[in-house]
Amino acid sequence: MARRPLPRILRSGTGSSGSDRIARSRDLARTAAGSATDVLQPLITVGRGLRLLSAAGRQRWAATPRDRRGPALFLVAVCVMVAALLPYGPLLALISVMAAAAWKGRAPTTARTGPADAQARRLQSLYEALVPYFSVPEDPRPLFAHGGSWDAAFSEQEFDGEGRLTRLRLAYPPYFPDGEPGARGRIEHLLHAKSGRGREYLFDWDEEINQLVLSVLPALATSIAAQRFVTVPGETVLGFTDDGAVQRTVPVRAGDKSRDAPPVVWRTGPRSTEPHLLVVGLPGSGSTSLLRSLALQALQHGEVLIVEGSGTGEFTCMTGRTGVLAVESALDGALAGLEWAAQETERRLIAANGARQSGRPAPEDTRRPLWILVDRPSVFAHLAAADGRPDPQELLRVPLRHGRAAHVTVVVADQLDSLDALGETVRTHTRARVVLGSATPSQVESVLGAPPRTTPARDVPPGRGYARLGTGPVLRLQVPATPDPYDDMASEAHRRAVLELLPARHPSFDEVAAPAPGPAQDRVPGQESDRATGQAAAPAPIAAGPVPAEG
Repeated sequence: MARRPLPRILRSGTGSSGSDRIARSRDLARTAAGSATDVLQPLITVGRGLRLLSAAGRQRWAATPRDRRGPALFLVAVCVMVAALLPYGPLLALISVMAAAAWKGRAPTTARTGPADAQARRLQSLYEALVPYFSVPEDPRPLFAHGGSWDAAFSEQEFDGEGRLTRLRLAYPPYFPDGEPGARGRIEHLLHAKSGRGREYLFDWDEEINQLVLSVLPALATSIAAQRFVTVPGETVLGFTDDGAVQRTVPVRAGDKSRDAPPVVWRTGPRSTEPHLLVVGLPGSGSTSLLRSLALQALQHGEVLIVEGSGTGEFTCMTGRTGVLAVESALDGALAGLEWAAQETERRLIAANGARQSGRPAPEDTRRPLWILVDRPSVFAHLAAADGRPDPQELLRVPLRHGRAAHVTVVVADQLDSLDALGETVRTHTRARVVLGSATPSQVESVLGAPPRTTPARDVPPGRGYARLGTGPVLRLQVPATPDPYDDMASEAHRRAVLELLPARHPSFDEVAAPAPGPAQDRVPGQESDRATGQAAAPAPIAAGPVPAEG
């Protein structure tokens, strides 16, 4: 049987000429199809629109109740009749239908849902950097692997206008030791470095579902000045924190506007678990401003004794004010004032104990809050050691140990590099802590006893830091602006706010030291003179009464 010869194209298919013909034929077919699509694109758009309009009409007709279909048909018939009777009506109706179909059948604009190319490259780089921390050789199906894709690990991501991450939700393998602070710290440090420095990041670890959420925190407002806060006796506002960090807000004035802000409220008194406060900060971080803010709030319901070790006259504005027992800035005055505070604490304890034993309420003078504010006690410690005199911190032993029952509150503020000079009693009984300034995470942890959940920024405004009350969480803190009203570099509005909160001068002080006019009066018109002559210490504290003998 004779074999039928193959077609020419198959006989020459193995050659170069046959392959070229097939490639040219495919190119011609693609070109023809593309040209036909371009030419027929309007018809395709109108046809798609007519199909969508008809589908929408059928759905509308199916959704119309049966009792309304008759009136609907009558209305459509009237519209068709009117269009047929009008001049050029059918043509206008046809043009309207075609225009509606063209608009309905236009190609939908597909919105980009995923990240851009630059953002995807940033996420892939971050994924590759996390591989050594989130993978082990024994894992048969690793979530993080070199050359892998970030889609499976990163489920949520947000970027700012500059292309930097503002929020990221990532999943990590179950065998990662998320309960170890060291392992967490390495991941947080890496994410901080890769996501962009100079911002504060919050790391929210969810150990139950093995997820970590990184988010950029907005800067805390610095426009809140000293003012009367809505609190009850025994509550003191240390500052303000992030929204949602606490379960309470208070109305505040920030500039010319009023709003609600979340405060960090410190509770003092007999029922407080953290009756005393330790403030630690770097130079210029605002620790003295915090003490001024506490003094202004304490003067609403109690009395204040101020011991200033810096010697710069930061509390001169409070000298001679009603409720301010004394402002001591010399070693002799500090020793005398703190010795009186210890004796006053003992007197209150004895009086309250005697009243309870006799079935009577405690005397009123033992229930009036007494605040002891000590700024820079380390300076007095050095001076006392050089002069061979006792450390003034030893006189704080009785107020710190027994001050809660006697309505005595002690606040100690010092610099971060002088923590070694603080006595063991001060460090033990001050369970409410505040750290101000751009301290490192290790320094914050050494003072507060727990690491912060955020990455501290390098450049922070005065009054910015962290607070922790007892065993509670570490909160970001911004202290209300409470400058020295005699400071020329401070804001005029903030200085006026402090002057408005200061109590009036004590009449006996006006007789001893008459107010002298000075530049401060010219800077704050309408206010009486608030500067005492010089920076001499105020008169010695006035004891509330003699100390009864025991037994």
